[in-house]
Amino acid sequence: MKYMTAEPYKIKVVEHIGKTTKPERQEYLKEADYNVFKLKSDVVYIDCLTDSGTSAMSANQWSAMMLGDESYAGCSSFYKLEQSVQEVFNMPFLQPTHQGRAADYFVSQIYGKKGKYTFSNMHFITYLGHANVHGTIPIDIPVDEAFDSNAMACAFKGNIDIDRFKQLINEKGADNITAVIISLTCNNNGGQPMSMENLKAVHALTESNGIPIVLDCARIAENAYFIKQREPGYEDKTIKQITQELCSYCETAIMSAKKDALVNIGGLFITRNRDVFAEANQLALAFEGYITYGGLAGRDLEAIAVGLLEGCDEAYLEHRNAQVNYLGNRLKEKGVPIVEPIGGHGVYVNSVEFFPHIPADKNPSQRLVTALYEEAGVRAVAMIMSTTDHSVRSEKSLELDCMRIAIPRRAYTTNHLDVIANALGDIYQDRDTYGGMKRVDDDWNSALSLFTSKFELL
Repeated sequence: MKYMTAEPYKIKVVEHIGKTTKPERQEYLKEADYNVFKLKSDVVYIDCLTDSGTSAMSANQWSAMMLGDESYAGCSSFYKLEQSVQEVFNMPFLQPTHQGRAADYFVSQIYGKKGKYTFSNMHFITYLGHANVHGTIPIDIPVDEAFDSNAMACAFKGNIDIDRFKQLINEKGADNITAVIISLTCNNNGGQPMSMENLKAVHALTESNGIPIVLDCARIAENAYFIKQREPGYEDKTIKQITQELCSYCETAIMSAKKDALVNIGGLFITRNRDVFAEANQLALAFEGYITYGGLAGRDLEAIAVGLLEGCDEAYLEHRNAQVNYLGNRLKEKGVPIVEPIGGHGVYVNSVEFFPHIPADKNPSQRLVTALYEEAGVRAVAMIMSTTDHSVRSEKSLELDCMRIAIPRRAYTTNHLDVIANALGDIYQDRDTYGGMKRVDDDWNSALSLFTSKFELL
């Protein structure tokens, strides 16, 4: 094993990526209202906007797709997926969905109640959108270290604050708390993992108070790898043993298969509650399609069935983690301030520390995103990672303004990461020459406004 440090795969198919000039990119940004979501992908050199649906699928996945059973009801591909779900989640009832947002919607409809509360380490942005419509009150209760970008000693910054959780149960009343929704890993504070110990403590409180736990398992394999690496007692466990134990503490698990299941489309709604499963079936029939295909082609079900197992392969996860760490460490060498410990699916640059002369209301993260695209054709995304433990979401108690560089799985090489590191290093050297940005659209209060917002350079 001494010399076996390269990628645990070889490249079989390649996709051309084009190059553009800086003047061209400046014009593209202007046409896109300085919102990189609006850029056409063929003018992006290295795309780190998201790790969702951007994985390179394996030869086994592509070959499995040829076996897809496109029968409307009872397709054999569903039962192959069901078997893989049993191996990874060990939960009995599976409802496929066309992607994770549909599963998110199911959670909002089944567990959300107007005027009542859901708690989380940090609610995902699409759930917040549903909650705003539905009237559920989402409350985030992360540990204090979650928003300290330099809290290196905290190995599990995705944890829930147990003391605060106890306090809120007493304040709000257990009957008014419809669910605890936990993200594994926690995207909103840097791709940070949750520990098994913390999940057990949360489960003890929810079980004694009759509150169900819902796990957002989009990145459960990456979270399991962190537990194996960092939490005593799990170093000899397999990844699937850890994922099964994580799921043993929840009533329902949802997944955007576009992350750790290594596919380009698909989602899962999995539960051990038969009544919840029946509700999910009805929602699927109304919005997704028949129960056994859930808005997906049979070939997509086949790809997820294979990808779920490949995503739990320890050699793959070791390389995945090492690749993200490589980029983070290269940036640190250049003095670029990042969120630490380095997260699971990407590197988060602390934009406020990067541009200390740009006030928060002048959008330093968005300016960094546009600078990175302008200089190197690299697309990342601005994330204002904020939370509140108040019932009024505008009263933000914690906030961290970052640029997320999400690394697609099995898609880019070390050379690509060097391009990102070198470009950011040069921008950091010239950081004093950059001004802020002004937001010019009216959609300030929408939870999903980052997808459609408009900016101007100052």
